[in-house]
Amino acid sequence: MDGTSDHTMQEQLLEREAEASRFGPACRDILFDVSRLVWRWWRGGLPTGVDRVCLAYMQHFRSRAKAVVQRRGHHFVFDTAHSDRLFDLFCRGQMGFRSRFVPLAAGALLSGKQGPGERGQLYLNVGHTGLNEPSLPQWVKKHGLRAVYFVHDLIPLIHPQYCRRGEVDKHARRIENVLISASGVIGNSQATIDELGAFAAQHRLRMPSAVAAPIAGPSVPETLAPAVLERPYFITVGTIEGRKNHILLLRIWERLARRYGPKSPLLLIVGQRGWEAAEAMAMLDRSDCLKEHVRELGSCTDAELANLIAGARALLMPSFAEGFGLPVAEALQLGTPVLASDLPVFREFAGDIPSYFDPLDGVGWERAIVSYIGESADRKRQREAIKNFLSPDWRSHFLVVDEWLKALPERR
Repeated sequence: MDGTSDHTMQEQLLEREAEASRFGPACRDILFDVSRLVWRWWRGGLPTGVDRVCLAYMQHFRSRAKAVVQRRGHHFVFDTAHSDRLFDLFCRGQMGFRSRFVPLAAGALLSGKQGPGERGQLYLNVGHTGLNEPSLPQWVKKHGLRAVYFVHDLIPLIHPQYCRRGEVDKHARRIENVLISASGVIGNSQATIDELGAFAAQHRLRMPSAVAAPIAGPSVPETLAPAVLERPYFITVGTIEGRKNHILLLRIWERLARRYGPKSPLLLIVGQRGWEAAEAMAMLDRSDCLKEHVRELGSCTDAELANLIAGARALLMPSFAEGFGLPVAEALQLGTPVLASDLPVFREFAGDIPSYFDPLDGVGWERAIVSYIGESADRKRQREAIKNFLSPDWRSHFLVVDEWLKALPERR
């Protein structure tokens, strides 16, 4: 999600730290790349889904890890003491991070630049940061590391029309470096692994050992209180960008506003404004008939979002492409029906529970939304089917990843 509560996140990280202690006093055999977390915490941006994955991995492996920070193609490995202090900083949240990180980093450098150490160590990069650097494959090869990368998606390469200028070439370099230097790849879904395999075959690159492990969102709050608004409402969650297809929903809501007037359902849009969505943002700013029926929330806490999703008639996910689509899993976990684009990744973890539509089928989406204002037969079907939904969780994720890592061979 695009907004999160530092307090909630810290509680989750402490829980994962206790879980990670099952490894015991292991040696520091993992080089964990924290460059994305440093960059994000330094800027103070709201944590994204990728940031959550980085934090979960850091907490799970921290007792076995030394921190790696990249800067302009150079890799700096912190010693054990400075790594632990840096991991603690991330757990404390973003407030005051800059003032604490600067002396910590200086102390780590003054203590002597640390090399990667023994050959065969695991280098783990789960945040995409630095994967496009030309020096990465050489650094991995020079030190005889087993590089494992988390690939979140190949969207810029498959759907370049939805990406910012320069992102296509940058992501192509990331994926090429991954395939050139990886001993293994973790994907958030089999759909992502399949897309990576297709890219490797197309470019005649070796496909490394790979495993799919679904990612998890926040746990259900103990005091869940489904929101109640003055009218029935629907919710969509995600950055306002072209591939999320907000424009389809806004056009539908203009028609609903004209048809039903003040009795129209509400649409809640939770997410910050992004890119390649100029028309959608112009409608949000200028359309008079949307002002009373569409509410835009730039961010909210985990608990607030859970309450909003739980009280909605349905979560709407009309995306053209997704690497995973965590809001779908979160909605089903909370018992809320889902109307979604018919994407392989959604069917992979949600099966036949959601109602699926072509992202260009405006008529189909509008008909379903209108029927979900009340208790339609399909909404009843979903609410019954949701009872059997098994939500992805971090415990299950790391059970898969840990077993896979044990058998991971050296890169040939």
